[in-house]
Amino acid sequence: MKAIVLTEAGGPENLQMQELPTPQPKEGEVLVKVHAFSINPVDIKTRKGGGLLAGMKESAPVILGWDISGVVEAVGANVHGFREGDAVFGMVNFPGNGKAYAEYVAAPAAHLALKPAAISHEEAAATTLAALTAWQVLTQQAGLQKGQRVLIHAAAGGVGHFAVQMAKYLGASVTGTASAENKDFLLALGVDQFIDYTKEEVANAVNDADVVLDPLGGETTVKSLQTLKPGGTLVSIVGGAKEPVQQQAKEKGVTAKNYLVHSRGEDMARMATLLEDGFLKPTVSHIYTFAQIAEAHRQIETGKTRGKIVVQIG
Repeated sequence: MKAIVLTEAGGPENLQMQELPTPQPKEGEVLVKVHAFSINPVDIKTRKGGGLLAGMKESAPVILGWDISGVVEAVGANVHGFREGDAVFGMVNFPGNGKAYAEYVAAPAAHLALKPAAISHEEAAATTLAALTAWQVLTQQAGLQKGQRVLIHAAAGGVGHFAVQMAKYLGASVTGTASAENKDFLLALGVDQFIDYTKEEVANAVNDADVVLDPLGGETTVKSLQTLKPGGTLVSIVGGAKEPVQQQAKEKGVTAKNYLVHSRGEDMARMATLLEDGFLKPTVSHIYTFAQIAEAHRQIETGKTRGKIVVQIG
């Protein structure tokens, strides 16, 4: 099979297509013929030498990626709920070694869900790590309730644009930050209050948020504490809630914590339902071919990607 191998930590030119043996599904796994996969900021961090690279080196060659959509080619022992020919999607082995940049991926069945027939492989591949992050943060970490207000930073990005839709589905009021060029996009998604972060200090515009989703870290995390009402919760997905920030939060009567998404088939099944019922629609702003993987990485590195980037195989 063809796979994109990271020859060494560094630039996107270190992502090289190679011919490798097709993996075989172990007990509890299925072999997926990949039709599309998506790329996330963690892919970039890992490629450069950070992220999850240290652990991935233990099972060389290093193949990045965790988000796939494809068709089950073979089924390992003790797998229930999937059979050959099923269209599936999911975030595989995160945090860990997903090896998604490949024509075939051996994936734990417990990390996958059946792809809705009306949803393309590109849309399904997009609705994986970023969507699971938004869902797990809002529902499991922050406990967002109907009638509450949530502040979503970088609301036009991968995690952000899913979080907006999910928060509206849950009955919350949404404040979203982005640049002016994304205003109409976010209003169409359902944002109740738009803030152009380049022109307005968010903490001056919001002081009654129940929940803050922070995908930026740094000063954004610190300043966001001021936007929370007493008892509110900030969840950073980039490690922004460091010990000093948590102490500041405690003094203000709010909670600040970090969270890293985990693969979970039950949550993927929920994504499938939300997609099928029309409550969730991924925005795929760029589609690349397998051979254009370096270009796809460069696009993510701009930090200006609306929605998701997807790579097609075949």
